[in-house]
Amino acid sequence: MFPIKDTVRSRSFPIVNWTIIILNTLVFLFEMSLSPLGLERFIRVFGLVPAKFSLVNPLTWYPLLTHMFLHGGWVHFLSNMWTLYIFGDNVEDRLGSGRYLIYYLLGGIFAGLMQMFFGGAPNVPSIGASGAIAAVLGAYFLFFPHAQVITFVPVFWMPWFVNIPAVVYLGFWFISQLFSGLLALALPAGAAAGGIAWWAHIGGFVYGLIVARPFSYGRRPRRWYLDEYYPW
Repeated sequence: MFPIKDTVRSRSFPIVNWTIIILNTLVFLFEMSLSPLGLERFIRVFGLVPAKFSLVNPLTWYPLLTHMFLHGGWVHFLSNMWTLYIFGDNVEDRLGSGRYLIYYLLGGIFAGLMQMFFGGAPNVPSIGASGAIAAVLGAYFLFFPHAQVITFVPVFWMPWFVNIPAVVYLGFWFISQLFSGLLALALPAGAAAGGIAWWAHIGGFVYGLIVARPFSYGRRPRRWYLDEYYPW
């Protein structure tokens, strides 16, 4: 399943969401300009490597922030940015731009810690915005239960476009991540090295479920109108 768009329009311009997408794009283009050896060094310096991280040494903490702006390839980058584009504008609209920025960064940090402690091989860098984006998905799950996700579902050679309730789409996504994460724990140490950061996804989404509502305190819940669901 591939999400095409959601059925809830943002009522304000998502300046922070677009800024995050642009920053990720600039960093990714810089990565693509490096030689293979230069790229490996760059990722090892700014990616989150568990063996280099120490709770008692603040100088080792910066990868908790920088790792969420790195990506391992075009598919990784485009899929993350597309998901953020679809769901992030609504969450920013709900939280407000300033709170959204703090929420997003803290979500990525929490997701990185979860991946490092539960799913990270000691010397393999964790990179990607997917943990922070999972936090955005967790907030969307709470704030927009009536939304629908227009989804592309390939059935043999026939392209199908179906409306799936957001709670179903995101709930299924989280369950699949949780199942995969638990399965990864059962694998021999290092067997999943270089693979998908399941625990970053799990941690980010759980962070969203717990933290999103406190972040929205003091903000008026948006009122629903019939024209918020499209295409008509």
